[in-house]
Amino acid sequence: MGLFDFVSEAGEKLTEKVLGSTDNPDINKPVEISPERMNELRQQNISRMVAELDIDGEQVEVSVSGDKATLRGSAPSQEALEKIVLCAGNQHGIAQVDCQLSVDAPAAATASGAEPAASPAGESAFYTVQSGDTLGAIAKAHYGDAGKYMVIFKANEPILKDPDKIYPGQSLRIPAL
Repeated sequence: MGLFDFVSEAGEKLTEKVLGSTDNPDINKPVEISPERMNELRQQNISRMVAELDIDGEQVEVSVSGDKATLRGSAPSQEALEKIVLCAGNQHGIAQVDCQLSVDAPAAATASGAEPAASPAGESAFYTVQSGDTLGAIAKAHYGDAGKYMVIFKANEPILKDPDKIYPGQSLRIPAL
């Protein structure tokens, strides 16, 4: 599918996952993490986030080198592929995602030997949240109707947990209507 650029300073941070949250001041002291270890931690976190999407049929291999994540394998749909790309790109420290995922043909089309039909909605647009944005304002800009903010929210679940909790630099899927 190609290369996608993201804001590397935005996204889910690994701090709590690396250091843990305890009252012991010795445990919570900052530690130096090697670049190789940070790549491994980011890869594990992206893989965990992809698994949490609970997408049937996804087979994704994630590798991270510095600020670039590479995704290989397959996804069952265009929507699933886009959500997987967002899981990787919304990881703090990732500036670029090289998506080498393919979209699996539907089982019925594959069994009959027919070409799979094009997705009716097509590819979604990606949007980077700016300071002061709300899902309503983004919906108004893209659809002409702020009331369609739930379309954007639903398109980004489970990555988004609350329609009021978006942040500058976060990338969102804006599905075609």
